[in-house]
Amino acid sequence: MSTAALTARPGVLADRLVPRSSALTDVALVATGAAVVGLLAQVTVPMWPVPVTGQTLAVMLVGGALGMRRGAGALLLYLLVGLAGVPWFAEGNGGTAMALAPSFGYVLGFVPAAALAGWCAERAWDRRPLLAMLAFLGATVVPFLVGVPFMGLVLGVADPATLFAWGVQPFVLTGILKAGIAAATFPLVWRLIRSIDQRR
Repeated sequence: MSTAALTARPGVLADRLVPRSSALTDVALVATGAAVVGLLAQVTVPMWPVPVTGQTLAVMLVGGALGMRRGAGALLLYLLVGLAGVPWFAEGNGGTAMALAPSFGYVLGFVPAAALAGWCAERAWDRRPLLAMLAFLGATVVPFLVGVPFMGLVLGVADPATLFAWGVQPFVLTGILKAGIAAATFPLVWRLIRSIDQRR
């Protein structure tokens, strides 16, 4: 199947499920996406210096459902509103003090991670399990590229082994699991949509 044929279809789930009648629709989708991330951020396993949370799964779901621009916009909104004081970062945190938390770099990395998930979804990767898994694994990796160096800077740690032990190793298995959940969910939803379309 050609790239043109893939991109000629509705690009992402949000466009298929929610009529895009105005810019207000996009604003509502972005705000809803930010709220979903804030909600799943409260699914937390406390750890130091970075907790295990449901945020990464939310980033994949929101980015994949909304597409590149709206997905990144939702995560940027999540970040800014959290810094403004809404307690929807992990463990009910919020406020400007979070910008100096060891985990904040991961939150920064969520913006390009959602953009990557959305970019892949716009090219229909989310409709095929293997491609979806590759896309969501990529989106899982992105926050580490920002989060680990940021954590090291905040904590004054430069040793690569320590940074890996603190900022990567505890999240490998859960990251793969979350990517697998997203990679199973999107093709299933698209299959259901196709089934409904065929019955009409």
